[in-house]
Amino acid sequence: MTPQDPAAAPEVAVAEDPIKVQNARLLARLHTLFGEDAFTDVSEPYGLLTATTTRERIHGIIAGLQQDEEIALHFLTTMCGINYPENVGQELGMIYHLHSLTQNIRLRLKIFFPVADPVVPTLSDIHLSANWMEREAYDFYGVIFTGHPNLMRILNVEDMDYFPMRKEYPLEDGTREDKTDLFFGR
Repeated sequence: MTPQDPAAAPEVAVAEDPIKVQNARLLARLHTLFGEDAFTDVSEPYGLLTATTTRERIHGIIAGLQQDEEIALHFLTTMCGINYPENVGQELGMIYHLHSLTQNIRLRLKIFFPVADPVVPTLSDIHLSANWMEREAYDFYGVIFTGHPNLMRILNVEDMDYFPMRKEYPLEDGTREDKTDLFFGR
């Protein structure tokens, strides 16, 4: 028996896992279409290819993926806002989940931007389903989608002057007297 070449071991592992093979092909296609510098922080949590790009490039990337027949990412499964207040200069973000129903390929794209400049291009001109998802992200996180046909609150009252999903307020009121440990057995 000859010892196995340690450098060849990762290639064998990739070849054995069809999800990793599919993700490697998808990433190669993304690099071909948009360049390697278009994506950072590429990972595969739970087998889902995830990459970060910029808000300046997101519209072009998603439009290109929707038009590309090889991978056929025609379905915007979901998009949502996120808030990481500890990431200075990148406190807010958007996550986009794309799906190819014919190829059974899934992709997650992320963008991050400062809370002081929460402006992102709309995708409602590419995917009609983005309309209400963008309104929800505006309603809860204050993300402004340029070019959106009707950007207004969707679930909260229209005169609300804050965005409830931003982590700007403490979870509990420390001055409340009815929430002492005495009452809750802590």
